[in-house]
Amino acid sequence: MLLDFLISPAYAQAAATAKTPGLLEAFWPLIVMVPLFYFLLIRPQMKRQKETKAMAESLSKGDEVVLAGGLAGRITSIGEVYLTIDLADNVLVKVEKSAVAKVLPKGTLKQL
Repeated sequence: MLLDFLISPAYAQAAATAKTPGLLEAFWPLIVMVPLFYFLLIRPQMKRQKETKAMAESLSKGDEVVLAGGLAGRITSIGEVYLTIDLADNVLVKVEKSAVAKVLPKGTLKQL
């Protein structure tokens, strides 16, 4: 035929030997991912929760705080779960302790 020189003949190759992966080869991605998730996701989240809990327990009357919604005020009374915050003259708001985002240094509210 005319195009025989363009088409090379296909020769059968020897059958490849089937190699079954070992236990380590099969599970190495899982072995690597577990510590990676622990150090990148779980450990930092636990540290953040511990810091937030310590901050909530250390709140005291007279502390100046910023709430999660952005309101800033001074703590006037503390209960087991709730705080009373003085936002302005005669404006008292009762919020949960978990709503406190951060504690401000003393005297910060006067500068705002």
